Amino acid sequence: MGISKRGDRHLRTLLIHGARSEVRVAERKTAPFSQWVNNLRGRRRMNRAIVVTKARLQRDEANKNARIIWVMFNRNEEFRAQA
Repeated sequence: MGISKRGDRHLRTLLIHGARSEVRVAERKTAPFSQWVNNLRGRRRMNRAIVVTKARLQRDEANKNARIIWVMFNRNEEFRAQA
């Protein structure tokens, strides 16, 4: 798995920064995703772990965000955070 050169460069950079932050913070968390990140980090070099984390975050969060945005546009609603 690697970083594709397709798509927006700025967005790709932001996704990598977000993944880097997630990898660094995962050390202090016990959530299943953080455990997955820590396990990955133990098996791979730091930058490789960041790229793999970025790919997983991008897939999971992008799909979730796309579904939320799609509903908002179709219903002509503003975002309401769940409590």
